[in-house]
Amino acid sequence: MAVLPPDARRLRAILAYLEARIAENETVGIYLRLQSDAVRTALAGAEETPRTPPAPERRRPTLPSFAPGHPGTYVVQQKRTPDGPEPAVIHTTDCTMIEGTPHPIRPHEARAALTDPNIEPCAFCRPDSELGILD
Repeated sequence: MAVLPPDARRLRAILAYLEARIAENETVGIYLRLQSDAVRTALAGAEETPRTPPAPERRRPTLPSFAPGHPGTYVVQQKRTPDGPEPAVIHTTDCTMIEGTPHPIRPHEARAALTDPNIEPCAFCRPDSELGILD
C-alpha cells in the first residue's frame, strides 16, 4: 500500500472503505484485512503523536544578478550524455530553449567562451549576434 496520510480523519475514511470492501468481497478479504490492519496501526500512531505542520517547500534560490531578462547577462548550458559531454551552448538569460541547470556568466566570459570550438551559440536567441561576434 502507498504511504498512508498522517491525520486521523482520512485514516478513518480509508478504514471504513476497506471494511466495506471486506464485507462485500470475501475473495480479496485476506488482502483487505492486511491493509485494514496497516491502517489501524497508522491510525493509532496518528492519534498518539501531535500533528506537526509540514515543512515549507524549499525552492531553489534565484541568482539576482543573473535574473532572466536582465540585459547583458548570459548562461552556459552543458549537456552530458552516455557517450560523453556535448558541446556547451551559450544562451541569453531570457532564452526559452535553455535545458537543465544553466550556469550564469558575464558578457566578457560569454565572448571568450564563444571563441572556443567546443562551445556553440544558441541558434534561437543568438547571443553571438548580441555580443557582436560574427562568423
